[in-house]
Amino acid sequence: MRAMILAAGRGERMRPLTDSCPKPLLPAGGQPLIVWHLRRLAQAGIRDVIINHAWLGARIEAALGDGSAWGVRLRYSPESPALETAAGIARALPFFCGEPFLVVNGDVWCDWNPAHALAWARHWPARQQAHLLLVDNPAHHPVGDFLLHPDGRLSADIPRPETATAAPRSEADADAATAWNHATPTDAAPRGSLALTFAGIGLYRPALFEHVDAAQPAPLAPLLRAAMRQGAVGGTHHHGRWVDVGTPARLAALDAALRDQPPGC
Repeated sequence: MRAMILAAGRGERMRPLTDSCPKPLLPAGGQPLIVWHLRRLAQAGIRDVIINHAWLGARIEAALGDGSAWGVRLRYSPESPALETAAGIARALPFFCGEPFLVVNGDVWCDWNPAHALAWARHWPARQQAHLLLVDNPAHHPVGDFLLHPDGRLSADIPRPETATAAPRSEADADAATAWNHATPTDAAPRGSLALTFAGIGLYRPALFEHVDAAQPAPLAPLLRAAMRQGAVGGTHHHGRWVDVGTPARLAALDAALRDQPPGC
């Protein structure tokens, strides 16, 4: 399996940190955010990785090189101007040789093991176009993005919240977060279903992007919602640690937590 790391966002809410440093290169726990992903991918046996970039992209390539320092083989997909998530992925499709592929947001931190994506692919129903990793809703995004049903399907029919509204999200995940704004609100979730937050990690089939114009910005959320209406998107609830590194305060908190954890964790 091959993988893609999304790293084209400008990181407006991380300024002034991102004025001179691409957001995925910001350090947490002694290494850049994106390096955590590279190490986990390599440990899982996923060694061919493509990274899209736009803002200060040359610095990403200079810092990561060919990826050999972390046991991966890197390719790059430069964008100018930056494309949104779906178009960025569509532009990189030739890299995946027609096979299912893993996509990871470069501005999240997660202890999920990418080897699970290999298991997903082995047992993936032929009708599914995407399989997303979901996490418990953080305080800054209490309503969630999608509804996970007991049979593993995802839908955008998020239960109607009594008070909360969707909070801003990180740039690489922002288009998926808009799912709430276009969902069909319901008064209650079906029994056993959970409204959860998209972790910015997903397995995709190339067919999901076959009609996306890679030369024009296009968000991911509309594609996912359309596929969900066809019952073609599944999901898995990750109960481990996940951080959407969307503000300097969250980055500082993650950095402190990673530095305080025992070696090897």
